[in-house]
Amino acid sequence: MNPEQARDEEARAMERVLSATKQVQTAFAALQTQFPPAGSGRPSQIALHTFDAALQELEDAQAAFDNMLGDLLDGNR
Repeated sequence: MNPEQARDEEARAMERVLSATKQVQTAFAALQTQFPPAGSGRPSQIALHTFDAALQELEDAQAAFDNMLGDLLDGNR
């Protein structure tokens, strides 16, 4: 992999973390509307699943970025 390809891959990894963070924020906001005062306090399974999936994607994105950063710091990139 040449340096330009490595930079592109690193940028995509950072964009993935940013996108996943935004997904968590959106899912959390939707989940929040299902609690008082606006909601009943019983969130829907879809809202819970969406929030859980968003959290999982953020965790996966962060792990991939951390691995890439570790390689960079170790001189393997």
